[in-house]
Amino acid sequence: MGKSIVDVAVLTYKPDEKFIKLMDSLRLQDVKPGRIIIVNTEEKYLERLIFGTDFIKKNPSAEIHNISGKEFDHAGTRNKAARYSDAEFLIFMTQDAVPADTHLISNLLKPMEDVSVAVSYGRQLPGKDAGIIERYNRDFNYPDKDRLKTASDIPELGIKTIFCSDVCACYRRSFFDEKGGFSEPAIFNEDMVFAYGAIKAGMGIYYSSGAKVVHSHEYTVKQQFKRNFDLGVSQAVHSEVFGNMKSEGEGKKLVKGCIKKLLSDHSAHLIPGFIVHCAARFLGYKLGRNYEHLSRRMIMMCTNNVGYWKD
Repeated sequence: MGKSIVDVAVLTYKPDEKFIKLMDSLRLQDVKPGRIIIVNTEEKYLERLIFGTDFIKKNPSAEIHNISGKEFDHAGTRNKAARYSDAEFLIFMTQDAVPADTHLISNLLKPMEDVSVAVSYGRQLPGKDAGIIERYNRDFNYPDKDRLKTASDIPELGIKTIFCSDVCACYRRSFFDEKGGFSEPAIFNEDMVFAYGAIKAGMGIYYSSGAKVVHSHEYTVKQQFKRNFDLGVSQAVHSEVFGNMKSEGEGKKLVKGCIKKLLSDHSAHLIPGFIVHCAARFLGYKLGRNYEHLSRRMIMMCTNNVGYWKD
């Protein structure tokens, strides 16, 4: 297969019907990817989903590369996917990010006409089953207005300057290779660490609100705690990135805004549960930022990514 303009890399682990919908949607895009590179963790789970179906026949541009759970790393696995592609642009997606329309790829590529843009990332919309709190979270982080972010925006936006999500993001391959891909290993935030490098190199990060995927989660308190523990660890490990870009301010804005939203929507009864979730997130984050002072046993209890801590 010859070199293509754009390839799509999808990371999967225990995929479900959302992944099938994602693949169906990619076939309908107004700009077709040359390759769809699926890097799947633990072969049995994907095989269980597609066994006895016409998945392979329906997706001739897809290629499946299986890895073990021990091999998975948020940065390393994406770097592995990138090595299977020689396209000018590479879009990374997660298995549960379903394109909202047929213009996802074209809307991610359009900002790339500006050669100073290193990464463009899409808007994440709440699913039909998302509650009011998760809907607010999506709107808070993914508004309906485009924005180009450069180093000059740091005084105004702070950590939001480097906010970027590999749930759905397009990378300029020449710059990606120049920087050596994602910094690995990574427990979390491989996208924001890369975005920081791009900003410091004088490149831009573009938020494309027209590039829409349906992607939301209703996490439990325990899941929120573990995710934010790993987030805190990633920030501690990359102090060169996050040392002067604290995220607590954005967290406070989200909490205050969400409580205001719940009150205005006559949903005050949800506030106590929301506060418990926020407390779990804050505690997990703080413990993660101070992971070096924790025992290995405690870390294993807190982390969502046990493989990262392998010797």
